[in-house]
Amino acid sequence: MKRILSIVFLCSMTGLGSCQSTGNNGAGINKLIAVEEYDQKLKTTGDVQLVDVRTTEEYNAGHLKNARNINVNADDFKEQVGSLNKKKPVMVYCKSGGRSAKAAEQLKDMGFTEVYNMDGGIMKWQAAGKPVEAGSAPKVTGMTMADLKQQVSKGQYVLVDYNAKWCGPCKKLSPILDGIAEKKKDKMTLLKIDADENPVLLNEKKIEGIPYLELYKDGQLVWKHEGFIEEAQILSETQL
Repeated sequence: MKRILSIVFLCSMTGLGSCQSTGNNGAGINKLIAVEEYDQKLKTTGDVQLVDVRTTEEYNAGHLKNARNINVNADDFKEQVGSLNKKKPVMVYCKSGGRSAKAAEQLKDMGFTEVYNMDGGIMKWQAAGKPVEAGSAPKVTGMTMADLKQQVSKGQYVLVDYNAKWCGPCKKLSPILDGIAEKKKDKMTLLKIDADENPVLLNEKKIEGIPYLELYKDGQLVWKHEGFIEEAQILSETQL
């Protein structure tokens, strides 16, 4: 039987290489900018319209100050952003940059003249020590570093997969990891950790993009990788 440990908590949130974005330019400005530049632009740009394009649950668990929540995957997204001023700057962000890239492109196509997307999203924002505000949802913490240490010490090899339900590359990688776990079940355990259910752990580990993989041998970290990766490369780099 395949040995897969899945970390599940009662307080859950809905959560696409790694789930980060790339920017492109066309008519007007549609620019991907790093966290520090994003922060400075928020502080110095007048009449900025800040939009969190994640789900309500994600927004309530923690968001940037003064951000308006408009879910890019909602049926009425275009209707809601239609209330924004197309001539004033719009700054968008999501968990790690994928959904906000989609939102930025739609805003550009709708005629917004100045759109900025945060590279790496709120994951990289928090990893840089930037503040967030909590909403009405219960605070989600998940497992601790001590919990992780205990889990990765349970087998000769433990492969940790940090992922999220909304992350496209994570979904693509998941069956590959399951296959490796089956092939290497005599010496390796696969541990899956949901990023949305364990935000404190990911923040402490400074993980800025998912999927993110770690391989532990006898409790010691021996390999790590951010982003999608094929099975052959995993086996070659880890020598499993």
